[in-house]
Amino acid sequence: MSTANDTFPVTLTDATGTAVTVESRPENVTTTNPSAAQTMWTLGAADQVVGVTQYASYLDGAEKRDNVSAAGLGVSIERVVATEPDLVLAPNATSVETVRTLRAANLTVYHFPAATDFEAVATKTQTIGRLTGNTAAAAETNAWMWRNVAATESELNDVDRPRVLYPLLGGFAVGNNTFIDEIITTAGGTNVAASEFEGYRQLNDETVITLAPEVLIVTEQTEGQILGSEPYSLTPAGETNRTATLSVQYLNQPAPRSVVFATGNLSAQLHPDAAANVTTTPGADGDDGPATDVSAPGFGVVVAVLSLVAVVASARFYHGR
Repeated sequence: MSTANDTFPVTLTDATGTAVTVESRPENVTTTNPSAAQTMWTLGAADQVVGVTQYASYLDGAEKRDNVSAAGLGVSIERVVATEPDLVLAPNATSVETVRTLRAANLTVYHFPAATDFEAVATKTQTIGRLTGNTAAAAETNAWMWRNVAATESELNDVDRPRVLYPLLGGFAVGNNTFIDEIITTAGGTNVAASEFEGYRQLNDETVITLAPEVLIVTEQTEGQILGSEPYSLTPAGETNRTATLSVQYLNQPAPRSVVFATGNLSAQLHPDAAANVTTTPGADGDDGPATDVSAPGFGVVVAVLSLVAVVASARFYHGR
């Protein structure tokens, strides 16, 4: 909801170096990646959203918004334009070329930088709140996110940290300087790929075996395709059949609920005797639920450790960013 602090016009410089001006509180917002849509839902601003991609379909009511996904990768320029948005929120996985084309169609587009850690997620949330007239909700959401992160960290000060690897399809893995690396670390694990590279790269079989992960993270995107295949079956995790199962939406999309739910669910699996509970809804300090079984208004069914929300192709991984 709009507050006295939500004054317009607002001018903020985006990742392309463009000063983006929003003249008045936007009534029609289109998102080109699910992380921005997830954030709008968390801010209680879903009623402002008129367009989402198909990968935001897990959000309650998303089916009532226009689907702006292209037939292949990315978004359809024509579909975005057809939503007649006052503002387009374009996370960094949306190409600069797409942003330029949308601007050439006289749309107001804000392009976000990569969210490589929790601080960047908080900044992104604050920016979305400012651009859409939801600054109070953004501040509340960030405070909720940080409270839950602190609660998890406080329970894991003295734990032994297992060696964790998050393999993607095609031999890729998640390295350092990613918000997923911070999820693993905050949840009480050690990301073994962090010592090898930054971002998302391929690991050869020999390196995977040498890194010797004790736990493999799997999602509905990779379940059944990792643990039983080499080189992963030759690691300590493969030999002991030890995995942590997380929902791909809440692991791959840099947004506040992803930070809270993925961190809470992973810590509960790595350290079941020490994991902290998470508060399911921003601002609801008295509404605590176990990290392995959390739910929230606007986010569909219960988000459980073993939840299977949607099956997506490996090429879609980067579209959550």
